Amino acid sequence: MSDGSELQIFRDYLKKRGLRYTREREQIIREIFATHEHFDVDSLYLKMRQKGMNVSKASIYRLIPLLIETELVREVFFEDGHMHYEHVYGHEHHCHLRCLECRKIEEFTDPRLAEVEKDLAERFGYHVLDHRLDVRGLCPECRTKYLYKK
Repeated sequence: MSDGSELQIFRDYLKKRGLRYTREREQIIREIFATHEHFDVDSLYLKMRQKGMNVSKASIYRLIPLLIETELVREVFFEDGHMHYEHVYGHEHHCHLRCLECRKIEEFTDPRLAEVEKDLAERFGYHVLDHRLDVRGLCPECRTKYLYKK
């Protein structure tokens, strides 16, 4: 669960840009931050509707770019014809292992990635702002099923 500071960050962002803070936007943000699950717009919309919240899918689509700009949410991967997101505010930077069969996602961190990032920055003269690593394959369960199919 969150402590609500992401709402204050978002309020401050909207105020600076001269945009309105609405009850609907707050409901959507609270739902995004209520759990640590990857989501797409459709699944978030359905989850909120099932809870009796009256939100529009268009409002979610309009809100997501604002949340990305404030670095509260980030795009994680494109799959099934649409983007999937996760909230990142208050969480350690991490990467993903994704099973292409059952779609399980494992989040991980590895200090060696920081070393690789630093080396690449020095070698190519970059100032690195971020990195994303999305490793795709078969999880142990699906790998075993796949091997037995052959």
